[in-house]
Amino acid sequence: MAEFAIIKTGGKQYKVSIGDTIKIEKVEAEKTIELDDIYAGKKVTASIVSQGRHPKVKIFKFKPKKRYKRTRGHAQKYTLIKIESIKE
Repeated sequence: MAEFAIIKTGGKQYKVSIGDTIKIEKVEAEKTIELDDIYAGKKVTASIVSQGRHPKVKIFKFKPKKRYKRTRGHAQKYTLIKIESIKE
């Protein structure tokens, strides 16, 4: 069975194994980041592959019979990381 860890970042939890590539909330870091396993106390080391933005989500507000229309957009930023190692 492959070794795995449960990490928490950006208010979300992820189950990761060595070699996994996941998108997390944007993280400001140079090349590598260290994350903690929230259950077993393991240390997870990950390298940053790239940073980008998700596709834009359109937000449209409308109130009938009141001549009210508003359009906005939002594109969430993310960081793509690759899990390098999981240590006890």
